[in-house]
Amino acid sequence: MGSLSIWHWLIVLLVVVMVFGTKKLRSLGSDLGGAVRGFKDGVKDASAPAAGADGAAPAPAAGQVTNTASAAADKTTIDVEAKQKS
Repeated sequence: MGSLSIWHWLIVLLVVVMVFGTKKLRSLGSDLGGAVRGFKDGVKDASAPAAGADGAAPAPAAGQVTNTASAAADKTTIDVEAKQKS
């Protein structure tokens, strides 16, 4: 009585497909897959050593922002300093 049978799940799946449509569900799945792939790449990059065998810093991954002059040229970031109330 507490568990749902396969027929209940099929009806729920049919209602979800009818409400959202296959195109929206397909794009949702691809967006979720891209997010998981990006997360895995980020974890893999974070676990890499900070310096190579020759002591030089490794090159940043594609799409990764570094703290260089190009990042400083970005005028959309506002740098503020928080002050503590006394």
